[in-house]
Amino acid sequence: MPGPDDDHAGASSGDEADGYALMVQGEELLIEGVARLGSAWVVAAVTGLADAWGKLDPAARAAAIAAASVAGERAATRVGAELRSLFGLDPAAQRATPLEIIRSLRREATEVLRSSGVPEVVRDPFETRAFPDDVYGIVLKSPAELGDDELGGALLAWGLGKAKVLRSRAVGGDGPRRGSA
Repeated sequence: MPGPDDDHAGASSGDEADGYALMVQGEELLIEGVARLGSAWVVAAVTGLADAWGKLDPAARAAAIAAASVAGERAATRVGAELRSLFGLDPAAQRATPLEIIRSLRREATEVLRSSGVPEVVRDPFETRAFPDDVYGIVLKSPAELGDDELGGALLAWGLGKAKVLRSRAVGGDGPRRGSA
């Protein structure tokens, strides 16, 4: 007759597998979303701030948008690679979140804005403390801000899956380990 520990260990393994399934589902959607929308987000961030400032002549504005297009492609490629790298690690070894990585799309947008002469914006004190390098106030609060509401749910699925994997391990699960050979 199986004891309570046997039932608990079996549930943990299943929980870990379920957690991995949630993580993978979220990972795939986030990578695809960045590939599909990351570049356009950089262009929109640059265009929005340049237009709000309103002091770029038409040629400088066109040059900024062209630079943002190139920078956006570079940013989407970089962020996609960083996400794949994160997701290739075992959940216990992941020291960043997908949102942290996706938020870094602002780097390329910031470079274009700065090189175009657009001045930094005055930000809320909390935002200044929380995101000191976001001098233009463009940091994404959610991956859904890329332009697809499902990306917010994908981040949530990934986070719930990771929590389920780690919790399962903490109670004695011995399921598969990602990134270990």
